[in-house]
Amino acid sequence: MPPSERVQGQNTKVKFPYDINLVDKETTDKLLQDFTGERTGFVQVGPKKYFFPYKYLHDAESIYNFPVRQDDVFIVTFPRSGTTWTQEMVWLLCNQLDFEGAARVPLLQRVPFFEYSLFVHKNIKAELLERNAGDDGKLRVVQDMDLPMWDELQKVKGRRYIKTHMPFSLLPPNLLTSGCKIIYVARNPKDVSVSFYHLNRLMLTQGYNKDWRTYWEYFSKNLQPWTPYWEHIKEGYEQRNNPNVMFMFYEEMTKNVPAVLNKLSSFLDVQVDPDQMEKLVDHLSIKNFRNNKSVNFDLLGQVGVCINGEEGFIRKGKVGNSSDFDEELSKKYEEWLEYNRKNVIDLTFPL
Repeated sequence: MPPSERVQGQNTKVKFPYDINLVDKETTDKLLQDFTGERTGFVQVGPKKYFFPYKYLHDAESIYNFPVRQDDVFIVTFPRSGTTWTQEMVWLLCNQLDFEGAARVPLLQRVPFFEYSLFVHKNIKAELLERNAGDDGKLRVVQDMDLPMWDELQKVKGRRYIKTHMPFSLLPPNLLTSGCKIIYVARNPKDVSVSFYHLNRLMLTQGYNKDWRTYWEYFSKNLQPWTPYWEHIKEGYEQRNNPNVMFMFYEEMTKNVPAVLNKLSSFLDVQVDPDQMEKLVDHLSIKNFRNNKSVNFDLLGQVGVCINGEEGFIRKGKVGNSSDFDEELSKKYEEWLEYNRKNVIDLTFPL
């Protein structure tokens, strides 16, 4: 049996080990007003209280029991940490810098988003189907939006490239021992929170309709998907010495792209011609990346998932994007930062 079809140590279904609790009614009612992409409610998972839409309640065990293959490549991040940039890097390095293929096939198909279906509420899907009525191509995109990737990926032949924002503790328990390659990218929380705010305004499936200051309160109180941020980062950082995990800071990645590409090439056991590497660096520049339809959720934009008038999916890619924090909010940020450094993980980002 070829490696790409071999499941590593997960033939028996494992019971999901954590409690899943509904968020209290008062908080849920407020969240549903401010985030109109979700229509049912929200849950918090396990002792760390990871936050997800209601659908996670029914899908947690399936996600946890996803059969990992030895030659899988996982890109694991907290949202807005350079995930898309890393996906494109990894896919091209592992596919002989096939720029034509990368332009032809959207990144969402080349590196599927593992848990995206959790965020596609049935009412939102119905609205999008009605909006795109009469266009068979767009209707197919909408129909496929809520396909559970943990099922779809099992049909894939050959090597699989998988994007996820799930923390390690909620992913398959044999992920870290299966032999597959895992790239974890961490980005400083100030830049992450600002970028996540704009994404929540952009995506119909999130539908955030309030201001930045209100959003920061949600983020800092762990009432956003995949939060608590610091617990997520801690789980990634604790695996930095695992030989099958490459832990990277986004800030270091932006400082020296060629060095990062060489490091990734070595980790993924691929070789790239130096002349081609120069072409890859240019391909990954923020200017070219922002104009690359393949990586910009163009398909979702065409069917109406991206809201007109908001900032695009690929934004600035800068380090130290702190202008959104006024004096009062900066003080709150520093208090939040200090608390989590004392109580969760004392980690300094290379700004």
